[in-house]
Amino acid sequence: MSEFISHLKEYRLIAGLTQEELADKVNVRRETIIRLEAGKYNPSLKLAIDISRILETPIEEIFEFE
Repeated sequence: MSEFISHLKEYRLIAGLTQEELADKVNVRRETIIRLEAGKYNPSLKLAIDISRILETPIEEIFEFE
């Protein structure tokens, strides 16, 4: 699994969404969002795209993959 830096929390807060609201919009559990924000879970391409669309931010700005 490649290492990555997550800026998800910053962009989620800018969008005015709670972890639960974002989780509901992308059809995952809140725990998944928590792990993504902590950089402890590498998202699938589909999940990264879904988050990107909801937050209206390019994937590469939300997640920095090394």
